[in-house]
Amino acid sequence: MGEPSATSAERPAVDAPVERERYVLGVDSGGSGLRIAVARADAPQAGPSATHASDEPVRTGPAGIDAAHLLSQLLPAAEELRRQTGAAGFAACCVGAAGMGSLGDDLRARLPAALATAFGVRHLALAADAVTAYAGALGQSPGAVVAAGTGMIALGTDLTATGGWRRADGWGHLLGDCGSGAWIGRAGLEAAMRAYDGRPGGSDTLLARAEAVFGPVAGLPGALYPRPDRPAVLASFAPELAACAPEDPVAAGILRDAARHIADAAAAVCPPGSRNAVACTGGLFRMGEPLLVPLREALAERLPEAHLTEAAGSPLDGALTIAAALAGNRLVLPADPKLLQITRPVRG
Repeated sequence: MGEPSATSAERPAVDAPVERERYVLGVDSGGSGLRIAVARADAPQAGPSATHASDEPVRTGPAGIDAAHLLSQLLPAAEELRRQTGAAGFAACCVGAAGMGSLGDDLRARLPAALATAFGVRHLALAADAVTAYAGALGQSPGAVVAAGTGMIALGTDLTATGGWRRADGWGHLLGDCGSGAWIGRAGLEAAMRAYDGRPGGSDTLLARAEAVFGPVAGLPGALYPRPDRPAVLASFAPELAACAPEDPVAAGILRDAARHIADAAAAVCPPGSRNAVACTGGLFRMGEPLLVPLREALAERLPEAHLTEAAGSPLDGALTIAAALAGNRLVLPADPKLLQITRPVRG
C-alpha cells in the first residue's frame, strides 16, 4: 500500500519550478500534537503564510515514530496549505520531531520519497525537535538553547563541522529530563506522599493540591504507573508548585533545584568561558517568576560570560528557518546523522 496521496483536481503541476521555489514547508511534531506551516522561501522571518495545528500526537510503535501515521496527517494538511497559498509545491521541507534522534528510522526511510512525490520537495531536513527549537530561538548563530516542557534537553553548537552539536540530557523521565515539567511534577508529588506518610521533607500544601487535582493520593500509584502518558501527567502538576512556591518552602526548594539542573545542562553544552548567546524556550518557562528567578541566578553563576537572551521564535519557526536555508543553499547548522539529517529526496 502506498503512502497517503495529496492530490487535487485544482492542483498545479509540482514541476512548475518558479512557483515551487517560492515556498517551503515546516513541521513540528511533539507530545502535544502536530503543527505545520508554509512560508516564503525568501522571507521566513516574516512568519508563516498559512498554518495548521492538530492536537493528535504522532504515534510511536515497534519501529519508532510511526511514519504512516505522521503522513496520514501531514499530507492532507500540507495540501490544504499549498492550496491556500497558491504554491505549486515546496522547494524544501524541514520535519522536526520529538524522538527523531533515537526513534526516527521509520521517518528517515519513508518521508523523503513521500514528500518528493506529493509536493516536489527537493531538499529535506529531518531534525530532532531540539534542533528546530534551537533554530527557532537563535537562528543560525552559535550558542546554546535549553528546550524544556514535559521533558528537557540542552543543545549547543559553534557551527563548525568538527564541533558539531553538543547535547545534554533529554534522556526521558526515567533516566533524566532533570528540571523538566515531569521532573518538577514528580518531585512535588513525592513531597505530597512524604507529608501523607508523615516522613521528613513533605509538604502539607502540596498534599492538599495533589488531592485536589488527582483525588486521594493513596490511589495515585495505581492510577499513574500503568498510564502510557506518565510524563505528561507528572508535568501537569508542575504549575501547582509555581502557585504554591511563594508560601511553601518545599515547593520553592524544588523549583530552585530544577533551576540548577537546567543551568547545569546549559553549561554542559557551552565551551568554558563561552560568550555566546544562551536562550530558553518551551512551555516550562511559562511557569513565571517562581522558576525564572532562581533560573536566572543559576545561569549567571554557571555561565557568567554567556549572553542570556530571549528565544526569537518557536520550534515551528525553526523548522521554517531550516527549510528556507536549505532552499537557498544557506544552511550552516551542522549536519548530523541523528539530529539533523539532510537529504535530496527522489520521487517514489
